[in-house]
Amino acid sequence: MKKEKIVLGMSGGVDSSVAALLLQKKGFEVYGVFMKNWDDKNAICSAEDDYADASSVCNQLNIPLKKINYTKEYKERVFSQFLDDHKNGFTPNPDVLCNKEIKFDVFQKHAKQIGAIKIASGHYAKIVRVNDNFFIGKASDNTKDQSYFLYQLKSSLLKNIEFPLANLLKKDIRKIAEENNLVNASKKDSTGICFIGDRKYNDFVSQFLKTKTGKIITVDDKEIGQHDGHMYFTVGQRKGLGIGAQNSAHDKPWYVVNKDIDKNIVYVAQGGNHPALFSNQLLADKMHWNRDISKSLPLKCKAKVRYRDKDHSCQILSSNEDECYIKFDNEIKAITNGQSIVFYDEDDLCIGGGIIRKRNIPFLGEEINE
Repeated sequence: MKKEKIVLGMSGGVDSSVAALLLQKKGFEVYGVFMKNWDDKNAICSAEDDYADASSVCNQLNIPLKKINYTKEYKERVFSQFLDDHKNGFTPNPDVLCNKEIKFDVFQKHAKQIGAIKIASGHYAKIVRVNDNFFIGKASDNTKDQSYFLYQLKSSLLKNIEFPLANLLKKDIRKIAEENNLVNASKKDSTGICFIGDRKYNDFVSQFLKTKTGKIITVDDKEIGQHDGHMYFTVGQRKGLGIGAQNSAHDKPWYVVNKDIDKNIVYVAQGGNHPALFSNQLLADKMHWNRDISKSLPLKCKAKVRYRDKDHSCQILSSNEDECYIKFDNEIKAITNGQSIVFYDEDDLCIGGGIIRKRNIPFLGEEINE
């Protein structure tokens, strides 16, 4: 019986390597794709080292591996948006855009070239079928779940995707790699934004955006310092403000609580529990829905406002083709404009998401009152 072809994204890490092994055991004829998205030697994801690891694993498993250079497309479709968001005062998450615009698009194109229908990756997430629709669901390993980054993948694409690691824990992945003598069995997981690497975030951004001196002002309207540009600060930030204690060494630390982009002002307050850090309402845009919720509003569900965040109970109070208004049951700390908000139902299925644009926006419509 002829094996079904499947295209797998190979990063050189242990997750995609074990995914390749599991797909083979499941009966697929696996074809690997290694994508080079960045050409900076200072990046965490060193393309040469990662490609060498991917090649080693593919050779061991007898899997053909194609290397594709997508640095031009990445800079045009992901990195340019990353810089624009910073200019506009947002704190972006490029991984969400990369999954939609680059990774799975590349997988599909290569699959078409070799006559494959299915594609796969080493993401920690589930694909759940409900009637004729397919949804992203949370992985069994809650500490590694990556469903947050995948909310923009459509049902029509999901029906032809395999996530082999969906039901495994990270420790199981390491064990499988060790038992099969994979070269990267103990390789450290990549963290953070790969194109920034070991450099300080602000040092990297300053290479592409002009600095502009502005004021640091307290919520009580007192000027206490200066900064080199609002783009270097995000709500909830504590370190790197350069203002220190004002009265004594026992002062509470300062936190960024807001930014005025037009005036280039960064607003700060003292203490991690200052009221200005908290909000229970927000407006999101660039919405992507995996389910029609228009007839279910107001809709009670759960949401994450950043990766590694816990679920927060909320209500989706209004939504149109672009904007969505959300109210949380409790106050949430450091909601950050530019990050994604991702919604889940009671079964941990992703029903959609969008980009946070404003917080503490009053809503005058109907809410669910219990």
